[in-house]
Amino acid sequence: MVSTEYFIKRTAMAVATFYAVITLTFAMIRLMPGGPMDHMQAQMAGAGQDTAQVAAQVELYAAINPEEPLWQQYVDYVTSTMVGDLGTSTWYHDPVAEILGNAMPWTMFISIISMILIYLLGISIGAFMAYVEGSRFDVSWSGASILLTSVPFYVVAVVLLWYLGYNMSLFPTSGHYGSGIEEGFNIEFIGSVIHHGTLPIASLVLAGFGAVALQMRGNAIQILGEDYLRVARLRALSQRRIAIRYVARNAILPMYTAMMISLGTLFGSSIILEQIFQYPGVGYFMYQGISARDYPLMMGTFLFITAGVIIGVYIADLTYGYIDPRAGSGDRESF
Repeated sequence: MVSTEYFIKRTAMAVATFYAVITLTFAMIRLMPGGPMDHMQAQMAGAGQDTAQVAAQVELYAAINPEEPLWQQYVDYVTSTMVGDLGTSTWYHDPVAEILGNAMPWTMFISIISMILIYLLGISIGAFMAYVEGSRFDVSWSGASILLTSVPFYVVAVVLLWYLGYNMSLFPTSGHYGSGIEEGFNIEFIGSVIHHGTLPIASLVLAGFGAVALQMRGNAIQILGEDYLRVARLRALSQRRIAIRYVARNAILPMYTAMMISLGTLFGSSIILEQIFQYPGVGYFMYQGISARDYPLMMGTFLFITAGVIIGVYIADLTYGYIDPRAGSGDRESF
């Protein structure tokens, strides 16, 4: 059970970290020479607008009025961000929060399903490799895991898109569901969403589960040599109980925090992945923002990805004590 003091401490640290990220994004927008603010002002001034019009346009898009004192700009920016006002996209001319709000569920769908499958496959295969260490299965899967880990996910994505998408026409090559299908909780819509998400998810899983399998194998082999397992066998405990309660549980613990942080990593990977599959998630819009120099959209997606990492670490800290009895009351950090 997490103590109230620890909960307050970790919550305050998560909020302080996010606040620091907001401050950093403000510095990147406003203080960096030749940065986004200067670019927007120069672009609008070059279009023949006077100073007041430029200030109004910049305030509309970036939620900052360049005519105000710097401290006032900072306060306005932090306040706007905290209430979800991330400015307006200069390319789409829609509020950034609205764009990200529509795109976020699709990126979360791809990232969370991928993370679950990566760790489910990696832990299962890695644990079995450890139990049959030195066998043909162990050697072949160790080699395959090393090979898959060394191949970037975007290379896997391009190969799958070319072969299964364009060559075999088994999967769609763009979008997150078929055209003409009504959105809602119905079989046709859910089936189309799964069909469109299969290749992006497969790309992340194929490139990611090998590293988890190797880590799980190493952890399990180390634990299999511990003295307390010999004691467990002498007590005539069942192999199933030893495998699940003693080996698997202790081997998974070191991977728990990495699993939560990997959610943020998967959000970051979505920038390239969603562009390859033309999948309109957060990463797709960040790439479009970079291509169009749409700074409000870029900053909004940057904040979103950072928030994903912070939330992942925050959840890992609060829940670590429940899965690791050695953490006692849960007051020990998960990293």
